[in-house]
Amino acid sequence: MLTCEPVLTEAAFLLKREGRDADPLFELLERGVIRVALDVQEQQTDLRALMNRYRNRPMSLADACLVRLSELEASGEVFTLDSDFRVYRRHGNKVIPILMPDPRN
Repeated sequence: MLTCEPVLTEAAFLLKREGRDADPLFELLERGVIRVALDVQEQQTDLRALMNRYRNRPMSLADACLVRLSELEASGEVFTLDSDFRVYRRHGNKVIPILMPDPRN
């Protein structure tokens, strides 16, 4: 699974907020299950453009990173709990394939 550091930060925060430890997240990184595949500094122009485009949502940096990763890795799906990914588009107008658990289950 490819991700970026802002997503890891958000995941660790959400785990902590729920009273859970971040160790399993680090274990996934150590085992290579999760890999940081986007450098915010290298992608800053595109990330800024995405955040400006969706400022009415408002789009987080983590969200912008995942949208940008979906542009760079066109064959992948975005795994998310965030319903805004039903609205976000890659390359301006293309639906982003998402894998989202059904909240009713």
